[in-house]
Amino acid sequence: MSRIGKRPINIPAKVVISIDGQKVSVKGPKGELSRELPAEVIVEQEGETIQITRRDESRAARQRHGLCRTLVANMVQGVSEGFQKRLEIQGVGYRAQVQGRNLILNVGYSNPVEINPPEGISVAVENNTNVIVSGINKEIVGNTAAKIRDVRPPEPYKGKGIRYAGEQVRRKAGKTGKK
Repeated sequence: MSRIGKRPINIPAKVVISIDGQKVSVKGPKGELSRELPAEVIVEQEGETIQITRRDESRAARQRHGLCRTLVANMVQGVSEGFQKRLEIQGVGYRAQVQGRNLILNVGYSNPVEINPPEGISVAVENNTNVIVSGINKEIVGNTAAKIRDVRPPEPYKGKGIRYAGEQVRRKAGKTGKK
């Protein structure tokens, strides 16, 4: 039995959930999300909790049980609290700024890199070097943060580049000088 899948999901006070067959819609103070779940799982609302069970003991049902529970829990958390990812920019002259909805990155290329975030995602910049990506959909927040990091990933010699907040970059020793 999936240890994650059998845990119930608590519903906060301001969140409304509607279940229509395999389609789960979650509405809260930050917005609304909906997702179609696979046929191998059953979603039931019991008072202030949601329980996800599987239809049978097939391999596909066992694989999707914990996944579907986590997806629904992320939807509930997203519409009530939201998600955010923080990125740090390190390097001399490297900086970021927001222009309208777009993020402009100056990270050592000849031209600035412009990133247009998807709908429902907001990007903020603190101190020209800290980027905050926030939204209600955890998957899209993570993908947007990964795309920003991919513009200039941290390099192992000087550590310059864009990294997640708290990310440890393994440093390599450089060349040794001539004798």
